[in-house]
Amino acid sequence: MTPPADDSGSGVYVVTGSASGMGKEVAAKLTAAGHRVIGVDLRDADVIADLSTPAGRQSAVAAVLTAASGPLTGAILAAGLGPGEGRNRSRLITEVNYFGVVELLEGWRTSLAAAQDAKVVVFSSNSTTTVPAVPRRTINALLAGDTDRALRSLRMYGRVGPVMAYAASKIAVSHWVRRQATSPKWAGAGIRLNALAPGAILTPLLEEQLASPTESGAVQRFPVPIGGFGEPGKLADWAVFMLSDAADFLCGSVIFVDGGSDAYFRAGDWPRAVPLYRALPYLVRFWRFGRRSR
Repeated sequence: MTPPADDSGSGVYVVTGSASGMGKEVAAKLTAAGHRVIGVDLRDADVIADLSTPAGRQSAVAAVLTAASGPLTGAILAAGLGPGEGRNRSRLITEVNYFGVVELLEGWRTSLAAAQDAKVVVFSSNSTTTVPAVPRRTINALLAGDTDRALRSLRMYGRVGPVMAYAASKIAVSHWVRRQATSPKWAGAGIRLNALAPGAILTPLLEEQLASPTESGAVQRFPVPIGGFGEPGKLADWAVFMLSDAADFLCGSVIFVDGGSDAYFRAGDWPRAVPLYRALPYLVRFWRFGRRSR
């Protein structure tokens, strides 16, 4: 797949999680196409930042804007933490996977808008639809910006807490993407904001799970209708496509690339007609958009 190019033949892209996995693959493809990539990671990156802390996120925002010294053509938010062991794992997951996306994009939005046709790809996950019983209160707490409340809602889950934290963080960030994508300050500013939801991709994160005695069995047994694991390079091709001119009409979408797992579990859940009880709010939004567009 040919990476995107702006009118001058090259663009300036920021990639978080650029030192490994899918972020590294995306950065490599963009660089090979002649674009300038500003990588953000804990190591081996242009901008070294810890996205699990507010200070680290603020420094990443500032350092990228300084390095870009002009409009950002696009952003790929690939940094993330998966379920794992450790007392603070759930907190780290929510800080990186949710706030490490939202706060950075809010900080870069003006620079993205200055490009006039910027595109943003946020890495979500098929855990958004394949992990059952994710507490709604955790998702709502994250959307409200309250990490502590989100973590309190996970206490009852014990050792399964990080699994729920991971799924909740990806659901919350997907909801944030869809809510913001169509707003005047994103779509109205010419920024296409979308999410990519991979399944079991053979990244260092998945390799860590496969090496874990407590997680390996579940990972191996997880239903993937086409079989096997996805390749990071091919997932990067999807991200590159979502940055290209072919994706000009893509806005607020969550694209699943997971070997069929989501369809296997949720075949009848979507698309779904608007129910009668939501018809009035639907019509109100329809009317408001017409007024906004005048």
